[in-house]
Amino acid sequence: MSALAGTVGGLTSAAYLGTLAFAERWMWPGSYHGYRGALVHAAVFLVTGCVISMLLGVLGDPGETGMLIDSVHGEGGPATLRELSSLVPVSLLSIAAGGGIGPEPPLMQTTATLGAWLGRRLRVYRAELRILSVTGMAAGLTVLLAAPLGAAIFALEILHRRGLEYYEALLPACVGSLSSYGVYTLLTGHDLGPLWPIAHGAPSVRPADLAVGLAAGVAGAGVGHVFGFLLEVCRWLAAKLPGWARPLAAGAVLAVLGVAIPSGLTYGDAQIAGLVQDTTVTAAFLVMTALGHLLSATVTLAGRWRGGIIIPMFLVGYCLGRAAEAAAGHNTLAPALAVCMMVACNVALTKTPLGSALVIAQAAGTAQLPAMVVAGLTSLALSARVAFIGGQAPRDLPVDLLELRDPRDAEGSRHAEGSEAVDVPEIECQGRSEVSTSSI
Repeated sequence: MSALAGTVGGLTSAAYLGTLAFAERWMWPGSYHGYRGALVHAAVFLVTGCVISMLLGVLGDPGETGMLIDSVHGEGGPATLRELSSLVPVSLLSIAAGGGIGPEPPLMQTTATLGAWLGRRLRVYRAELRILSVTGMAAGLTVLLAAPLGAAIFALEILHRRGLEYYEALLPACVGSLSSYGVYTLLTGHDLGPLWPIAHGAPSVRPADLAVGLAAGVAGAGVGHVFGFLLEVCRWLAAKLPGWARPLAAGAVLAVLGVAIPSGLTYGDAQIAGLVQDTTVTAAFLVMTALGHLLSATVTLAGRWRGGIIIPMFLVGYCLGRAAEAAAGHNTLAPALAVCMMVACNVALTKTPLGSALVIAQAAGTAQLPAMVVAGLTSLALSARVAFIGGQAPRDLPVDLLELRDPRDAEGSRHAEGSEAVDVPEIECQGRSEVSTSSI
């Protein structure tokens, strides 16, 4: 069943990313440059904001990533396919327009919903349904990030705030990731090499790189706090507008931002690849690029555009790490500082230290895994108060008591009949402190 969910996820992700690539070429015409190009892109942002507002009004709001995570914890996965009718077109427009957000959550939600749909058609128990939903999430991330093992662990870690807890889903998620990866590579002909060969020809891990990872973890946690503050301010300002006006207002702000900081637009995949090849960029340009992406991501998220921040935060971390290296005037820290900052910045928001480190190890082709794990764990510890993704919680929330009483679950029925009564208030007190404000 996991192989089936992974195969479906691979086919769906290939179709989604192919459509996204076509939309990007159509919405970002390369024949316009300079002042004329800025006007064209400003018009694209404004029109996109209007269309997104209409789609949300007609099709409904698909909700944040936290709703997906809540459904995985409580019901095993999304109940229907209905939200996809809004999520897919809104997210494609949001990302293709260049709003500074990426396709990670839309892909995860789409493939997780399909995995849950398959599970319900096969009439599996709730625990198995959760495994298939997680497998779907891993399949979608695998196609995007080309890192099967990292994507599987990432999909499991993102459900919680303090590490992987649904351990029974690890091997099925790996099976689904490999199935998805195989389908995608056969369809597209892509090789198995790194997406961003940052560490090409770099030396292996040195003892000093562990200290670099520690420093990057501290800096990445700081970036997470800054992003959380910016997002809170943007959402406070957006709350003063009616819901239908927020996508249009976000489009207008992005149009201005595109004129001020052009390098701060798009979700960053192609930009990372370009910056890796360009050795002439200055530290000032890199810092402005990172700042532009932080601003564009907060504006789009507050404006009800749909997308994610995984690859954008990878880009922010790479820019800041490379800028620090350039400002130091030597490259003795390369490439450890750049890849550790990529991991640390992402972990501060997603709480995925192992998954992020494994993804970057594959995507960058680097041997700096020990230093990146140090950076991820440090960032996780110092960003505990940053609650970006709603729904991240321990597996023993009160909603799991429903699973114990589910007559379809044989194991749950045995617990319900043969064990002592469970104290609901006690479990609620234990789990409530871990739930983010948005999920409450």
